[in-house]
Amino acid sequence: MSILSIDTSSQVSSVAVLSVERVAAEISMQGALTHSETLMPHIEMALRMARVEKSELEGIAVSIGPGSFTGLRIGLASAKMMAYALHIPLIAVPTLEALAHHYICEGVRLVPMMDAQKGNVYAQEFVWRMDGDALKLQEIRPLAILPLTEVIAGLENAEQPVILLGDAMQKKTTLTLPANVRLAPIHARMPRAACVGLAALTRLARGEMDDPVTAAPLYLRRSEAEVLWEKRHGTGAAQ
Repeated sequence: MSILSIDTSSQVSSVAVLSVERVAAEISMQGALTHSETLMPHIEMALRMARVEKSELEGIAVSIGPGSFTGLRIGLASAKMMAYALHIPLIAVPTLEALAHHYICEGVRLVPMMDAQKGNVYAQEFVWRMDGDALKLQEIRPLAILPLTEVIAGLENAEQPVILLGDAMQKKTTLTLPANVRLAPIHARMPRAACVGLAALTRLARGEMDDPVTAAPLYLRRSEAEVLWEKRHGTGAAQ
C-alpha cells in the first residue's frame, strides 16, 4: 500500500511517498518559495522518484495543524482535491502528533511545539508505551496555546528526559533549558511528510479516514488577518 503524504504546516514544504515497508521518496525544502509554488511540483517529483503512478495510490495523508494558516489551507486543499479525484481515503493528521513520530521510542517525553506568535506556542505532550507487541503513542498533555516560557518551566521536574520538537524553538536558541530538556537536532525538529505518513498508516490500519468534503484545518485560534479586520471594522462588519 503506497500513500502520498503532505506537510505544509510550517515554512518547510514536505512531500513523501511511503508504505508500511519503506519511505520510497521524500522531498523537504525550506526556502524563499511559497507552498503554492512548490507543492504540486514536489508531488509530481516524489511520485516520479518513487515510481508510483497517481492511480496506484491508496491514500492521501495531510498535516492539518496547528501551524501556518496559509500553508495548512494550501496543503489540505490539494490533498482533498486529489483524494476526491482519485476516489481514495483522505487521512488528516494533527501536526504535533506527526512530529512525535520523529522519535518512536520509550523512555522520553516528547513535546512538539509550533509557533503561535507573540511568545506563544501550540504545545502537546506525548510518550510512546508498549501496547501488546508494538509501541503506541499516548497523549499525556492535551493540545493548548501557552506562553513558551511557561511550557519550558513546566518541564523542569519531569521524571523522564524531554525532547522538544517543532518550529517554536527555531529563533529561541538563547533560551535556557532545564538540565533534563534537550532540543531535537535540526533534521528531526521540523515537520516532515514521512512522519505524517507514518501516523496516517497507523490510522488507516484502524479504518480511520476523513471526508474530503468536510475535513478542515486544526487552527485553535483566528488568523492575524481576522483579528485585524475585526479591530478595524467591528465584529459585525464581516457578517
